[in-house]
Amino acid sequence: MRNRFNFSDLFIYDLANNHQGDFEHASNIVRQIADVNRAAGVRGALKFQFRQLDSFIHPAFKSRMDLKYIKRFTETRLSFSDFASLAKLIRESGLHTMCTPFDEESVDIICDMGLDIIKVASCSADDRPLLEKIARVNKPVVVSTAGLRLEEIDWLVNFLESEDVNFALMHCVAEYPTPDERLQLNQIRQMVQRYARIPIGWSTHENQDNVNAVQLAYALGARLFERHVGLKTKKYALNDYSSTPCQIEKWLGAYKSAKAMAGASERVPSSPLERSTLHELKRGVYVRRPLAKGEVLTREDVFFAMPVQDGQMCSGQFRPGMKADRCYAMHDPVANVLSNEDPAEEQLVYQIMLQVRGMLNRANININEDAEIEISHHYSLRRFREFGAVIITCINRKYAKKLVIQLPRQKHPYHFHKQKEETFQLLNGDIEIVKDGMKTELDPGDTFLVEPGAWHKFHTLRGAIIEEVSTTHYNNDSFYEDPTIACMPREQRKTFVPNWRAYFHSKHAI
Repeated sequence: MRNRFNFSDLFIYDLANNHQGDFEHASNIVRQIADVNRAAGVRGALKFQFRQLDSFIHPAFKSRMDLKYIKRFTETRLSFSDFASLAKLIRESGLHTMCTPFDEESVDIICDMGLDIIKVASCSADDRPLLEKIARVNKPVVVSTAGLRLEEIDWLVNFLESEDVNFALMHCVAEYPTPDERLQLNQIRQMVQRYARIPIGWSTHENQDNVNAVQLAYALGARLFERHVGLKTKKYALNDYSSTPCQIEKWLGAYKSAKAMAGASERVPSSPLERSTLHELKRGVYVRRPLAKGEVLTREDVFFAMPVQDGQMCSGQFRPGMKADRCYAMHDPVANVLSNEDPAEEQLVYQIMLQVRGMLNRANININEDAEIEISHHYSLRRFREFGAVIITCINRKYAKKLVIQLPRQKHPYHFHKQKEETFQLLNGDIEIVKDGMKTELDPGDTFLVEPGAWHKFHTLRGAIIEEVSTTHYNNDSFYEDPTIACMPREQRKTFVPNWRAYFHSKHAI
């Protein structure tokens, strides 16, 4: 396995030909961009472009100054010794070094200079000879995808993954500059969903005063960004799709603002201020009639009204069947202590099912309505979050298919099957399987065979969804190492749930 580069929150500043073939001008760009990057406190990379012009341009066309790019490349040629000096300055300035090679010879020069990252331009993203050369040099790679059809991006991803390249993809529109209505930023979301394991970024050519676009790109899932950079001087003009240091400063500020507004990717606990505000808007539980201590409460015994007093139960916490903790007079507030009673097993099952449903929704996995669902709890339902799994039997014929879902930090104890052979495939999350004492960690997509008679157990840290394909399942074919489980009747370590949709629409789903 190659070393993996962290592409997250990386800002790529493309020098391109804005150095104008002038080493001092290029050095000034590097210094000023590095200053802005340092002040913003972000990770940055300054990028060159390499072309071996003597061989890159066909001999018959080298003098054709009527061709835009041949003229541009020829007039702004910079020596490789100058590039090496610039690379040293870039490193001293706290930036990563990066380069786009447009031919195979340039890849060798990148390696000779020890530059950190390789960029593949959109025009080279289907250049197989160049890609094959890049794939062999064991450097992190960023690839732009302007102009590629979706099936061409699929091929590109498959090729780079097959070659074990550490890479990121960039949404890009190769119009210089790109009008706002042509930015196609929703393509970022599509790429994030389609290539979930790959960092997705955005290489931009829009109006350089547009700072809203980077905020939208971040919100859609872009996590690395690229802009052309340069300086305006009396001697040199700057094109409309390249940013000055001042524009980069505003751009980075907009990104940081977007990141702050977007917040965490996982749900976080609410703040004390938020909880206090919401609490003041809730309804409290009050009794309609005098109650004796220990009396069982029904819905008719209480009413809900503002305000919620200190120590009082809120309306959302009330469940029929709670017992009065003391005597209550008419209109007294019901104490919050009642809601701290151990939840009934029915409520535990509902909480488990809700969490499993959320995991399946997040993984975009649907199940058939007639699937059989069992909650397997080896040491009681109240210890389910330590030991167990939710097992959904989708098909059970001469062959069988199940989904095995484990919640975070759950374990499934050692057992074997006399008749059933099963193959696990990890669909989502993480899992470690121990078979006959040998540990194996699975990545999503990996499969694992368990033969009849093989002892096996498994556990997860972050939660797991496993597809199990097997021969016919028999209810009396699981044999556990722990005698406590082995002696337990099957119905005591299983809770069965009606079909999926019916359960969540039933009266028990409270």
